[in-house]
Amino acid sequence: MTADEMRSGAARRAVVLGGGLAGTTAALRLAEAGVETTLVETRPRLGGLAFSFRRDSAAGPLTVDNGQHVYLRCCTAYRWFLDRVGARGLAPLQNRLDVPVLDVGGTRPRLARLRRTALPVPLHLAASLAGYRHLSAAERGAVARAALALKGLDPDDPALDAVDFGTWLHRHGQSSRAVEALWDLVGTATLNARAPQASLGLAAKVFRTGLLSEPGAADIGWAHVPLGDIHDDLARAALDAAGVRTLLRTRAQAVDPAPTEDGGWRVTVDRGGSGAAELTAGTVVFAVPQREAYRLLPAGALADPGRLLDIGTAPILNVHVVYDRTVLRRPFFAALGTPVQWVFDRTAASGLTGGGQYLALSQSVAHEEIGLPVAALRERYLPELERLLPAAAGAGVRDFFVTRERTATFDPAPGVGRLRPSARTLAPGIQLAGAWTATGWPATMESAVRSGANAAHEALASLGRPHGAEPVPGTEGRAHEHH
Repeated sequence: MTADEMRSGAARRAVVLGGGLAGTTAALRLAEAGVETTLVETRPRLGGLAFSFRRDSAAGPLTVDNGQHVYLRCCTAYRWFLDRVGARGLAPLQNRLDVPVLDVGGTRPRLARLRRTALPVPLHLAASLAGYRHLSAAERGAVARAALALKGLDPDDPALDAVDFGTWLHRHGQSSRAVEALWDLVGTATLNARAPQASLGLAAKVFRTGLLSEPGAADIGWAHVPLGDIHDDLARAALDAAGVRTLLRTRAQAVDPAPTEDGGWRVTVDRGGSGAAELTAGTVVFAVPQREAYRLLPAGALADPGRLLDIGTAPILNVHVVYDRTVLRRPFFAALGTPVQWVFDRTAASGLTGGGQYLALSQSVAHEEIGLPVAALRERYLPELERLLPAAAGAGVRDFFVTRERTATFDPAPGVGRLRPSARTLAPGIQLAGAWTATGWPATMESAVRSGANAAHEALASLGRPHGAEPVPGTEGRAHEHH
């Protein structure tokens, strides 16, 4: 396909496969630049792996997020997405980082807080670390020294990708307690891996950007409404307003060179009861999981497509408990000395009425638990919640259920960096998007939005319109990297 062919006919059209954050972002960016864009999504909704559903609970009808998703102030691309769909006020940030950490590993629960001040980095966390009672004075000093060493690393250095974070922490004097009570407390939630199984490059990205770049970088934000209100309803309204044609319940079956004079690509889709249809476009963005991309990519798009299958996945388990009374009087907390990791109050967001409280437990690195039956998980987690929250001991459980994301994220294991492809492929007009592509970030909502922006940028550049839309904050330059 020649450049002239790319600029004619089909080149003015784009098809985006996948309606998660990556695909929605790519579609919005392409449409804003004047490209006639169609978004194809298999499910009856948008949002990908960050979505909501309705549940007829014993406690009444609930709107449930499949999992608890948070972002940080340093997540500039996701913050752009919230602004773009008109949702910034629905997912506010903390004024200042404040994480209650409850340790029940001793004879009685102990509370400590990870908080920041307005002082410059690294002094913004100094007072909090000095008073972090879950570590000894010697451990706190060692953490401070390791943090300064971490600040000197370059997350984009390929050598870091080959090393595991646990080995690096051990070399820098971190005790097993420090790893559990601080490094894994943050890393497990952001990387979906514990330190010995996580790439040092990705860990350095998380800690340098979130905790060691600017004072407010790690302030936490989360949706105070169901995720579907943002990632589906508002996103679909934004797509409609931008002129994007959205096809739900539509599955891509094949992508082949189009047999037309205009060139481009033919995308064969199955619209369920409407039967098969063909779409032609000069640009196709694959904003789908890596295994689906492997299945659909045309021959020659990647030099070694088998690498996509080498990118592993990691599960996240979410436990949902509805009590008949209030048992938690803060919006969230993290836990130590227990299988429970992070607990969020989702009462208001779920629409729970008639009293009571709805708590959501987010359990990362859930390889051993993801397949357990609900009854076994109930026996495991309800007593742990009673240890953490004494008020829960006398409370009635109105509902208990779980949601399982068996392939929630890509596996951030050492060596994954060399497997993650850039947005650009060897096939003109074919781009890749998804949190698993080479954004430099772990599998987060931020990475997904960045990947969609990268793919759109590459598509517009191939059309001779590299400046067809204002850049998404933080994504400048990443699309051009090749792996």
